[in-house]
Amino acid sequence: MLYLLFLLAHLFAALMFIGTVFFEVLILASVHKQLPARVMLLVEQGIGRRARALMPWVLLVLFGAGIGMVWLRYLPVLAAPSSSAFGALLTLKLILAASVLMHFLLTVWLMRRGRVSAAYLRFVHLSLFCHMVAIVLLAKSMFYITW
Repeated sequence: MLYLLFLLAHLFAALMFIGTVFFEVLILASVHKQLPARVMLLVEQGIGRRARALMPWVLLVLFGAGIGMVWLRYLPVLAAPSSSAFGALLTLKLILAASVLMHFLLTVWLMRRGRVSAAYLRFVHLSLFCHMVAIVLLAKSMFYITW
């Protein structure tokens, strides 16, 4: 039952995080061409404020529940990750998840120092988008790919 709670918390947090990244990359980026710069600046500031307030909690739930799932069910698989396709794909998924966390922590650190440019944020969003696509593909593939 505890595993199910971790799984559901992990899935809902992943939906929020992935949805936010997808929105910023696929929708918000194209709106730039349709709105005046001043309006777009206000939109981005509003979304940015909300994201900065919400995303740390979403990531806390996402990673906390993920760690709980690993602890309850997958530690034996991770003890010898190369012995199965599931273990190898899970390990790769965890490496990508750690990279996502590093992206987030580095961006927060740079923001607090006032050293984040629009170009850097575009790069981070695109990188996170690619990470998220790969993580989702791995999360589903782990249960179907064997070797």
